[in-house]
Amino acid sequence: MRLRTPLLQIALALSVVAPVAAQEADPIAALLDQPPPAPEPAPPPPSYIPPPASPELTAPTYVDDTGRSPEAAPSPVELSYEARLRSSSASAQGLQGPMDGAWTLRGGEGTALYSLQLVDNGLEPLEGAWRDPRRRGSTDSSGFLSAIQRTGGELIASFYPRPGAGVATLVLNAAADGTWVGQLEEGGQRRPVVLRRD
Repeated sequence: MRLRTPLLQIALALSVVAPVAAQEADPIAALLDQPPPAPEPAPPPPSYIPPPASPELTAPTYVDDTGRSPEAAPSPVELSYEARLRSSSASAQGLQGPMDGAWTLRGGEGTALYSLQLVDNGLEPLEGAWRDPRRRGSTDSSGFLSAIQRTGGELIASFYPRPGAGVATLVLNAAADGTWVGQLEEGGQRRPVVLRRD
């Protein structure tokens, strides 16, 4: 009996421990037996805001009507695009030199003698074109400046205003008010002139 008792006790102990060991021996089976986790909900789609509808017009809109527009107010995208265009234009203008633009050369009596369009990018030599407003419609009333040079406060330019008439030469000095004052030599005659920005 004594032999059976320890054997019986061992057998009983193994029968109690075996199921516990069996449960601890297979953790993967325990994981596989679990139900799958619920899927996470998808994020909501971005909300679409349609552009505002054009206002209903019951009567014509005239140019001098204030506070009325036949179009809807600009969207944030349109306002952003316009701001970028204005910024780009301002940057491009900032790169231009002081002589860039349209100018009018007037005689001492105030008569417009020539219109000049100058290109000054601040780096390369000046370039330009001329037009004689006194001879509108004539095929030879405009052309390019053959030479133009600015050194400090002095501007010297030459061009051919008429075929076979010879070269016209401008010698101008910068004035305090932004104009250029000097002389035009044309056809062997000199006359006082003022170059003013349009």
